[in-house]
This record gives sequence, structure tokens and C-alpha cells, in this order.
Amino acid sequence: MSATVAARKRRKPASGVGAGKRPLKVDPVGDSSKSKGSGKMNEEISSDSESESLAPKRTKEEEEEEELEETAQEKKLRLAKLYLEQLRQQEEEKAEARAFEEDQVAGRLKEDVLEQRGRLQKAVAKEIQTPGPADIRVLRGHQLSITCLVITPDDSAIFSAAKDCTIIKWSVESGRKLHVIPRAKKGVEGQAPGHSSHILCMAISSDGKYLASGDRSKLILIWEAQSCCHLYTFTGHRDAVSGLAFRRGTHQLYSTSHDRSVKVWNVAENSYVETLFGHQDAVAALDALSRECCVTAGGRDGTVRVWKIPEESQLVFYGHQGSIDCLHLINEEHMVSGADDGSVALWGLSKKRPLALQREAHGLQGEPGLEQPFWVSSVAALLNTDLVATGSHSSCVRLWQCGEGFRKLDHLCDIPLVGFINSLKFSSTGDFLVAGVGQEHRLGRWWRIKEARNSVCIIRLHRVPVPPAAGS
Repeated sequence: MSATVAARKRRKPASGVGAGKRPLKVDPVGDSSKSKGSGKMNEEISSDSESESLAPKRTKEEEEEEELEETAQEKKLRLAKLYLEQLRQQEEEKAEARAFEEDQVAGRLKEDVLEQRGRLQKAVAKEIQTPGPADIRVLRGHQLSITCLVITPDDSAIFSAAKDCTIIKWSVESGRKLHVIPRAKKGVEGQAPGHSSHILCMAISSDGKYLASGDRSKLILIWEAQSCCHLYTFTGHRDAVSGLAFRRGTHQLYSTSHDRSVKVWNVAENSYVETLFGHQDAVAALDALSRECCVTAGGRDGTVRVWKIPEESQLVFYGHQGSIDCLHLINEEHMVSGADDGSVALWGLSKKRPLALQREAHGLQGEPGLEQPFWVSSVAALLNTDLVATGSHSSCVRLWQCGEGFRKLDHLCDIPLVGFINSLKFSSTGDFLVAGVGQEHRLGRWWRIKEARNSVCIIRLHRVPVPPAAGS
């Protein structure tokens, strides 16, 4: 028995596992949960996030205590960073504003330089829409044909003069008469100053202070533009006064006459300055801008002349075949003129010949085989732009666009107006065009259009709206 017992003891395993039992397998956590009894199947095990959500929320006092844990040095550092960030943003905004202002100033300076050099040409002609009948306002007050007109520098009033020897001041906004300077009867003493013969020309100073008017009686009358009170009378021309113009920014007045001369006056000092000669026939028109010079149309002598006042010299230009009856400066170096041969010319003051010449600008009139061009009786230009207007007795005012470098003249549109268009003026902003209409030509009675009305017509000019930028 002892041998048998000893053999059984030798067969016992060395490990602590009981005899006849297999070692247990260690199941993973998921598997061990499945092996639990049915009584423990509904037991829930919370995740870490769930345990955090179940944790009590911090009170306001605890948060404030945590904020108070920030040291004084850390707070100073945080505030300093915040202040520096604010300064940086402010400097960026100021830099953007300065850059914008510099761009604007640079643009204005560039325009000023181009204007002084006579090369400024703003493109506005293509923006003009064709005016309709509703855009034309007719002001009636003169008994005879309108001969000339001017617009005040602030575009608030219009002065018109006519063959009836009267001057009327109109309100642009209401169309009402603000003042009438009546005709003066010859040989009657004690009457109010005025013109006793056809008024042929007018000019207003660039500050709107003085108005000058000239007539067939060789007189130039100076008026206070605001009150229409008579100030002075200039005498000296030996024939009808046909052209007047103030030098921009001054009270220096240029006048020209059928006596072939050009005279210079100082209106502020009520004084005569000098006389210049050169034309070979009656001078028909005159214009001036800010330079100390003026330009004249020589009528039947077929020349346009630029007068350099300080040097007492002149430049002579040729181009039209007929009598040059009207002209207007576009800028300091370019001008437009019209003649009774029906042509319109663009000039550069450094060239003796026209840069562009538009023949038969208003078409032809007369029986077949005997056609003659419509006379160009008036021209106007919107200062420093490419927009030009011409008038005749062809039942319309025509708008033109000057091409690049003033080397081309393109027809834009026609504005229907019956009668002789004896005077044209653009407002300083280009918002409207004023036409002086008469039954007769301002210089004579070659034809009479009975259906025409002696009137001042205000033509509103609408611009094509600029299309919005893509994505705006």
C-alpha cells in the first residue's frame, strides 16, 4: 500500500491547481459580461464622459476664484497684448485711409496737370442718352430772336439777350424770370441804362460777379450779375461788338468787334488795357480760358487766331473754306469751330491745320442739283471732355464725340429744335445744355423760319447708369 500511495503522490501536478481540473481561460471584458448570469444583464456601466457630465458644475464663485488665481504680472501681459493688437488694427485702418486719400489726391493732381497742359479729355460723350421731348423745357420772354446767352458758374441762372435789345435773367430750377433789363430808347434822358440796338454777345466772370454785354452800337455794358445793376460802360470799338470773354479766375475782359480789333479791359478797375490788330475782316467770335491768351474767329478772312497777350503776338490757323462764325475752347490746347460752309473743325493750338474736319455737319438744303450745306451758327463744348454740340437751322442740335487725341469727330445723336440755333452753352456739371433759338440768324435776316419760337431751351442730359460690378 505504501508503494501505491507513493506513486500517486508522484503523479500530482507541481502547480497549485487541483487534481483533475483544467486551468481557467481569461475572457476579454466584453465576453466576460456575456457569460454573467441573467440577473446581471441589466447592469449599466458608465463611460468616462458620462461620469464627467454627472460631475457637479462649477459655481460662479469657483470660476471667479479661478480667475483670481491669475497673477498681476500675467494680467499686465495679457492687457498689453490686447492693447498692442488694438494699436495694430488702428494703424492698418489709418494706412488704408491714407492710401485711399493719396490715390484720390494723385488722381486730382494728375487731372490738374493735364488740364494745365491742355490735354485733359474726360470720356463722357458715350454716357449721354438721347434726350426726348420731355427733356426739353422752353422759356419764352423775348419778342425777337435770341442772339446769345450765358450760364452762371453755379448753374443756377441763365442770362439771355436778343435782337429786341433786352436781357432776361432766368431761374434754371423754376424757369421763371428773375430780372429783365429793358431796352433803352435812343435820345431819351433820365431812363435806366440799357441797350438800344441788337445785343450780339455776353460773358460772365468765373466768380459770377460781373456780366458784360456788347451790341451793334459799339458799346460794352458791365453789370453786377446778382442784382443786374449797371456799373460801367466801355467805349472804344469803332463797330459792332461781336465777342466777349472773361479770363478764368480774373476780371480781365477780352472783346472783339467788326472793326477787326481785339481789346483788353480790366473790369474791376474800370480801365482799358490795350488793343491788338491782325484780322483782315470783321471778327465774328471770341473765347478764353485761364491762360493769358484768347482765340478769335475771323469771319470771312477764313482764319482762327490765338492771341498771346503778354507777347502781343498771334498764331494764325487756316482750315475752313467759308466764313468762320463761331468757336469754343474745349481745353487750354484744343478748340472747336463752325463755318457757313457747313463744316465743323477740331483744332490743336500747336498745329496750323485742323486735327479733324467734319464737312456738311448738318446736311444739305435746297433743290436737287443746287444743294448747299446748312450753316453752322453755334458750337459749344463741355470743358475738358470729349462732348461737343453744334447748332444750325436744320431743325436739330447735334451732339458729337471727339475721338482720342481730338483727331476724329463722331456723330452721337440729334435733339429736335426748330429755328436758328444762335447760341449753345453747357452747364459746368454737364447736366444740361441751353440753346438760344430764333426765327432769324443772329447776324442777319437772310431767312426767316416762321414756325420757330424765339425762346431759351433747357435740354436735360441724362447719363447711362454705370452697371454694377460682378458679384456685388
